[in-house]
Amino acid sequence: MTEIPLEIQKEIKKHQGLSKSKILKRALFIFIGAVLMAVGLEIFLVPNQVIDGGIVGISIILSHLLDMKLGLFIFLLNIPFFFIGYKQIGKTFAISTLFGITILSITTALLHPVPAFTEDVLLATVFGGIILGVGVGIVIRYGGSLDGTEILAILANKKLPFSVGEIIMFFNIFILGSAGFVFGWNRAMYSLIAYFVAFKTIDVVIEGLDESKSAWIISEHYQEIGDAILARLGRGVTYLNGEGAYTGDNKKVIFCVITRLEEAKLKSIVEDLDESAFLAVANIAEVRGGRFKKKDIH
Repeated sequence: MTEIPLEIQKEIKKHQGLSKSKILKRALFIFIGAVLMAVGLEIFLVPNQVIDGGIVGISIILSHLLDMKLGLFIFLLNIPFFFIGYKQIGKTFAISTLFGITILSITTALLHPVPAFTEDVLLATVFGGIILGVGVGIVIRYGGSLDGTEILAILANKKLPFSVGEIIMFFNIFILGSAGFVFGWNRAMYSLIAYFVAFKTIDVVIEGLDESKSAWIISEHYQEIGDAILARLGRGVTYLNGEGAYTGDNKKVIFCVITRLEEAKLKSIVEDLDESAFLAVANIAEVRGGRFKKKDIH
């Protein structure tokens, strides 16, 4: 196995604080994610003429029209975005992305002769989308990317009055729509289903099935509510000082982090102690440090 150059290791540690074991862990999971995406493409979607969005979708169309290997187009079309990512986002991201795209390109070439797992287009669409989404989600979670569309959207966002998500959606509607002229409109609609399934699967992989949530509670009975959360949920709370903009009254704000499975119980606690309490709950992508640990719910 080729050792990672010392200067790259220093740069990664400087910007990301990653140890050698964490670097290897990141490489392993990006490898697994890229292989899974290749399986979703070559074993399920591509043989049934169903495409993905982004650069991969363009690569599938070009591969079909020019009768050339899919992996070649995936690699070549993503090269410009590798350099853009290197300049705009950083060396660690660029290296992770290049590694992932290289593995994806090689694996699609190796899997191309393998026959489709199923010829049922709907089954291929759903399961291909799931497997692809799991692969992409793993790569994103470990700091890489398998498609340059996101990088292009980030750059376009600086000059256009649209969000990154809106720009990506525009690109993908155009790409998936183009599939209708190449593979037929039925396949284009199946492609839209595959894209939606993959999109939702990516969210699950990145955030987890048991994602964390933040809760903000304002109540005159803050002490009782805080004690109840600690006793009945086993969650620590933080009391923040606030001031009502309209009344100017001083308020105590309870802040705590819970899991999705604990949300209903938290609402029950607050309603039991103060029906008029203000409660806001929001999703959190990641929680680190402190005493927060995800627990089994019995």
